[in-house]
Amino acid sequence: MTEEASGGVVVYWRPMCPYCMRLLTQLRFTGLEFSKVNIWRDPDAAAFVRSVADGNETVPTVTVAGRAMVNPSKGELLDAVAAYAPHLLAGREGG
Repeated sequence: MTEEASGGVVVYWRPMCPYCMRLLTQLRFTGLEFSKVNIWRDPDAAAFVRSVADGNETVPTVTVAGRAMVNPSKGELLDAVAAYAPHLLAGREGG
């Protein structure tokens, strides 16, 4: 997972998930760059999500510089980026 290795943000999601859609929509307006992985199309991603979500396929699950967060809010996610991958916030419009 290239984004994780480079200290990036990866959003694990699945179609029809209202929580995923909400987070992805909110992130669209932050200017933060991230990768999306559909766990229904990637069995390894689904296994990863289960490994960090007590055996469940709870989405969205997000990694920030390799650190997993299960169903984070936009604020929690941006706080994690500020703490673990602040280089991703540099040059963002509108903070």
